[in-house]
Amino acid sequence: MRPLLIAFGVMSLISLAVYGADKARAQSRRWRIPESCLLLLGFLGGAAGALLGMLIFRHKTRRWYFWAVNLASLAWQLTALYVSLS
Repeated sequence: MRPLLIAFGVMSLISLAVYGADKARAQSRRWRIPESCLLLLGFLGGAAGALLGMLIFRHKTRRWYFWAVNLASLAWQLTALYVSLS
């Protein structure tokens, strides 16, 4: 369980940082990080960080599919942690 928890934690920190960077880029009208990359980070283990990034930076909160993908990803990640405990 510990390696999985560490991996999800690292991916969440990366997701949080990338959401913050994308929000800063949006505000300064610079090149943006593709939405597919943001969604993929959440799906590949960073859902908690992605959701926090959405809330902290108020970024992508109006896009329903960001909520759907990140909440579904969080569900599978929590399930994987639960299963790894068994």
